[in-house]
Amino acid sequence: MNRLRLPTFGGLGATVGIVFSLLAAFWILMMILLPVSYMVDFSFRYDLPPGKIGGPEDVHTLDNYRFLLFGPKGSPETLSILGFEFKANVLHLNVFFKTILAAVLVTIIDFCICYPVTYYMAQKAGGGTARLMAVCLILPFWVNEILRAFAFRILLGTGGVVNTTLMDVGLLTEPIDFIRLDIALYAGLSYAYILLMIFPLYNALESLDRNQIEAARDLGAPTWRIHWRVVMPHAKAGIASGCTMVFMLAVGALAMPQILGGPSNLWFTQVIYDRFNTSLNWPLGAAYAFVLLTTCIVFVLLVMRLFRVNLGEIAK
Repeated sequence: MNRLRLPTFGGLGATVGIVFSLLAAFWILMMILLPVSYMVDFSFRYDLPPGKIGGPEDVHTLDNYRFLLFGPKGSPETLSILGFEFKANVLHLNVFFKTILAAVLVTIIDFCICYPVTYYMAQKAGGGTARLMAVCLILPFWVNEILRAFAFRILLGTGGVVNTTLMDVGLLTEPIDFIRLDIALYAGLSYAYILLMIFPLYNALESLDRNQIEAARDLGAPTWRIHWRVVMPHAKAGIASGCTMVFMLAVGALAMPQILGGPSNLWFTQVIYDRFNTSLNWPLGAAYAFVLLTTCIVFVLLVMRLFRVNLGEIAK
């Protein structure tokens, strides 16, 4: 008597793989490649009224990129490099490079904070302790990013909790303007993306065999050399993954700089937002956005080369 066999998914592995691959390809095409391609093409266009779009004046141009480098025609602004004066869009170039350097600094801060935490979670803490630490790290991120930004402003404002407490205990005679000094901004950005550094590091450090650490210690290696020669080389894919994600999100942040930035502080994403939504100059905004996107891609390639990893290792 033949038994009735229920269908299983074992034989559908290849079919399911093909379906999900097609869905992923469709997502990449519709949500990434086509919008970016349209933005790139738009960045090489003139800012024309709707009635002239598609007409004889709607041709490709480099004026939008030239504006980023040199500013509007007839602008008296100059940039001095090694004693040589160059006509340049000083404001926007300063904002661009300041944003890149600030994002790099936020990435370094997050790595310095997260590396010892994840090492303890992965190699020292027991299973229950590691899970409790993970929950404590995740729970605050159930709160909206905007609310967390305003919370930092309340904590670090001139009349905030930190200044009030320090003045009450006699450590300060007058409040420190953490907002104007950009301390609140760096603290907020570092905290906002800290999980994106912790999880890749934890994933990499958890797979490290503790016997390698004990062997290095038995051979007389100091703690710093064990981390430099054993732990970090093993975790290089996780370090590269965390650094790239934190940098790309920090450099593209908008809410945090608007809420926690000082009066003289301007983020490059705010300039892009202004071109799209205030000036309504979409070609110029697209050019600025494409420059920022290219910078992020270059940063990822540099990180991959520095840590000698490929995209496959980063994605693990």
